[in-house]
Amino acid sequence: MRLGASIVGDLRKVLADEIRAGERAAMTAIRAETEQVKVELRRQVTTALSGNARGIANAWRSMIFPRSGQSLRPAGLVFTKVPSVIDAFERGALIRAKGGGKFLAIPTGFNAARGRRGRGEKGMRVTPAQMVASGQAFLRPFKSGRGFVWCLPLRQGEQTGRRRRTRLVAGGVTEVGTANRKGREAWARGLLEQGMVPMFLLLPQVKLAKRLDVRGAAERGLRRLPGRFVAAWERESGRAA
Repeated sequence: MRLGASIVGDLRKVLADEIRAGERAAMTAIRAETEQVKVELRRQVTTALSGNARGIANAWRSMIFPRSGQSLRPAGLVFTKVPSVIDAFERGALIRAKGGGKFLAIPTGFNAARGRRGRGEKGMRVTPAQMVASGQAFLRPFKSGRGFVWCLPLRQGEQTGRRRRTRLVAGGVTEVGTANRKGREAWARGLLEQGMVPMFLLLPQVKLAKRLDVRGAAERGLRRLPGRFVAAWERESGRAA
């Protein structure tokens, strides 16, 4: 028995078409996998650091190379615009005061503009410098002896609005941020009974919990990529069922 085989059509064209299909498949696979890794990393941040960390989550960005055209060897890059923050939560970093300072000044929720803290001093109602300048700030030690609560004296402002909500004024400097708290009036009464409001926690150092797994997200993406590429190539070449 003799068997014969022959190629129907132009071999060079068949190979060129197959290469172009492979290029499109490679670009499709790398684009989809890069996006999935970025989405996973954003989800890690919002899950670990709560919904108020959306800005940090959205700082994860991605790029595909080549920026235009097709290639059998594309690359995807996922990066963050706040690498120091991500690195700290991935390693579980130990944070100490800079410049030989003894304590970190960590603003409390009462000292947060619009109910949340932003970047630097912009998200604070009162800065450490303003605390000192007010001449009214005082310290209360933790029971553990590890640090202090930095407070301002509290007075009641006039009740305003249709609901007659109590305005609390800390040290005559700023209104206390209780507006976004459940049971606002209960919070106000409790603080008034204490006669003070905690504006900062003073701690010598803070050990962050390890909450992010950036390397794991990247490794999972690499494991998924070959299968995604093969499936895309079969679709592009018309071999998929």
